[in-house]
Amino acid sequence: MDNGASSYRRFRDNGDVQGLDEIIIEYSDGLILYLTSIVGNVQKAEEITEDTFVLLGTKKPKFKGKSSFKTWLYAIGRNLAVDHIRKDSRKNCISIEDTPEMIDDETAVEEAYIKKEQQIMIHKAMRKLQPKYQQVLWLIYFEGFSNKEAAKIMKKSLRSLESMLYRARKSLRSQLETEGFEYVET
Repeated sequence: MDNGASSYRRFRDNGDVQGLDEIIIEYSDGLILYLTSIVGNVQKAEEITEDTFVLLGTKKPKFKGKSSFKTWLYAIGRNLAVDHIRKDSRKNCISIEDTPEMIDDETAVEEAYIKKEQQIMIHKAMRKLQPKYQQVLWLIYFEGFSNKEAAKIMKKSLRSLESMLYRARKSLRSQLETEGFEYVET
């Protein structure tokens, strides 16, 4: 019988606290290293090692001698580590239905990306238009000027600007369709 088994028996049967101290001194470092390989975190491994020794000290499970004491002790630590991993995985896993804001964020990102791609296509198509069409579209749709203000900036009459804006939109729509952009009327 190895030293750990006799120390544990002294603790379990006779209440000799020094027996538990000997086990902790003898096996804690190796158990921490072993559990670190399971949980991947030294601090968690130290906590689980402490839990292992607390279990020995409070519940006093019976060592039957079917294996070495070290194997038995490490099996207890391993079982606690597996339980810890299970509990953590439950904490870290959340249902998609429980987090509608995540779906909203993902949708918003996707919509923003699509909008940005559409803007790029529109800018490319606009560069292929006549300069006066580019200018009127830019003033109205990108700068937000009213038709009257845009007419004043371009030194055109309101009627002339509205006619130019109509032709510019038609030309842009045609250019976008040529490039594969699907135009949807709103």
